[in-house]
Amino acid sequence: MISDDLPLQSNNGNLESYKLYTRPTAHKLYGSVYLQNTTSLKHKKNVQQMLEILALYGSLTTWEMAKIKLAGDLSRTKTKEKEYRRLLVGRTDRGKSSSGILEMGLITKDGKSYKRYPGDKYRLTLHGMLYCLDVLNLTESQIDTMALNYASIVPRVFGKWDYLKSILGKDVYKIQILSKGLLLNNLDIALRVSPPLYELMSYLAVKYQKNFEYIEENDLANQISLWFYTNLLYKSTKTSTEISHSNIKKLQKVFVGDKELQKWYLAFFEESKLYYKKRLDNILLMDLALNQ
Repeated sequence: MISDDLPLQSNNGNLESYKLYTRPTAHKLYGSVYLQNTTSLKHKKNVQQMLEILALYGSLTTWEMAKIKLAGDLSRTKTKEKEYRRLLVGRTDRGKSSSGILEMGLITKDGKSYKRYPGDKYRLTLHGMLYCLDVLNLTESQIDTMALNYASIVPRVFGKWDYLKSILGKDVYKIQILSKGLLLNNLDIALRVSPPLYELMSYLAVKYQKNFEYIEENDLANQISLWFYTNLLYKSTKTSTEISHSNIKKLQKVFVGDKELQKWYLAFFEESKLYYKKRLDNILLMDLALNQ
């Protein structure tokens, strides 16, 4: 039996929540590799299929998703729509229940459509977008399409995608690093990268540390965007991660052409400097107290 009581909004947490909860749980439930070329694991394949459709086509009803999957074969669309709806909301059958993708937080409701009959529209959440980048083997062209579809959700990255690509080239696809749960703020990073990557990424985690269980979507988009631009400052090889002067020049060019973006990022930079200055001041005060 499929419940009609759909949640209005999925509760995503911050990037740490994505790394420690959403990603490993989604891997377990829906797969950690792309499954569309396999002949088994039907449930996981169907979920990945739905996520891929939403990535490539944006906000849709379950009917529209089914039509896309079946290329307009109306005789089977109704059955496929029911299947997609069941995947979204979960089901209770013979005393056993299974959670839907809405509860998992990869998809959220996105208003109503009145094209056919009144029906809910759905789109990817930010965690859902990261899962797609992580698992679905999206091509660069498909990532471009997803960025276009979700430009309003991540305005400082996806909303400026073509502009960023014109300057940064393939470096824009470094956002896939984040989808792997690599927040670049652990101590191992501190030992093998040049400052201030670890310090900036650590402050970014501190800035949103209270939002592990729930974060407003615009705040999570902000956290993702700050990670994206900070990571652009560096270039990684097999043995090291160093500040890239060529990347700094590219980012400077981005900021010259977008003063609002420059003001926003430099405000974060100043915030982080103030945070570390206060911590250093506290250490110096303690030193003075101990030496009296």
